[in-house]
Amino acid sequence: MLITDSASILEKAKVNLETSKIPWVELQRFFAAGLAITVYSSLDLVEVAFQFSQDNKIQVEQWLKASLITPVSDQQASDWLATNATVWAVVVKPWILVQLIPNNA
Repeated sequence: MLITDSASILEKAKVNLETSKIPWVELQRFFAAGLAITVYSSLDLVEVAFQFSQDNKIQVEQWLKASLITPVSDQQASDWLATNATVWAVVVKPWILVQLIPNNA
C-alpha cells in the first residue's frame, strides 16, 4: 500500500508541474476540436487531472453528473475570449483541462 501511495504522490507532483497559466486565446484550437474541459473552482485542477490520468471513470462520471466538469461551452469560450481571460491548464491526452483564474489573478 505504501508503494501505491508513493506512486500517487509522485504522479500528482508530476501533474502539478505540468500545469500552467495560459491565455484562453491560445487554447482556441483545442476548444474548436471539442477537447477543452472546464474544471469548476470548487475542484482542485491537479486532483481532477490525476483522476483523468488514472482513468478513474467512476469519479469523472460523478463530476460530470454534478456539472463540476463540463466541456467548455460556446458562451464560456466567447466570454473568455472577449475578456482576454487567463486559465490554469493541464494536458491529460487527449483533453485540455482548464480552470478560470478569478479576476485574472
